[in-house]
Amino acid sequence: QPLQPSLFWYYMLELSFYWSLVFTLPFDVKRKDFKEQIVHHAATIFLISFSYCANYIRIGTLVMVIHDASDCFLEPTKIFNYMKWKKTCDSLFMIFSAVFLISRLVIYPYTVLYNTYYYSMEIFQPFFGYYFVNVLLIILQLLHVFWSCLIIHMVYKFIIQGTMEKDMRSDTEESDKDEERDIIREKETNGITYFSNVTSNGYIQRNGSEPLDNRAHLANGHAKDR
Repeated sequence: QPLQPSLFWYYMLELSFYWSLVFTLPFDVKRKDFKEQIVHHAATIFLISFSYCANYIRIGTLVMVIHDASDCFLEPTKIFNYMKWKKTCDSLFMIFSAVFLISRLVIYPYTVLYNTYYYSMEIFQPFFGYYFVNVLLIILQLLHVFWSCLIIHMVYKFIIQGTMEKDMRSDTEESDKDEERDIIREKETNGITYFSNVTSNGYIQRNGSEPLDNRAHLANGHAKDR
């Protein structure tokens, strides 16, 4: 399989992209699927590197294209979600869900796994690369099933409730915890301020000063109630 310059750069861009994800993952928000992401990135890097070194260019590019088909809809979905464009975000998420489920639960197993696991045995004898590649590809497929369950659950909630639920992986995000802490602090601060205003305007202070309302009554000649 001759390596064309375009495929070479495609390989280099994909490899550098997943390495960048590995380097930035420890500094990103910790999600529920943090371990699954590490396994996914490691398996992908090994697959890209091994398919390049073993000259499995066709199967390697096919796997990368299948993964990129849904990711190109996921990134703008995140952008519109941060911009609070709910309708656009929901529409793109539905498109992403359909492309993800079709590409990774239908095309990937019936096109990639079938050829690498069954059809290749009709041409070549089993060797190290056969077992190594297929184990990594099956690991990816198991991760696809895991994330597909989360996506299907979100789509189901959207159909029932009519609004998109937050990312199922984000239930234990550190950012959510920080926001909750900020809300609690704000409520506590507002409560202290309110209590301070009440004590300063309606009750006798610790330093012996009297309320302004009582001073006004004394100034007008009224007796102060004890």
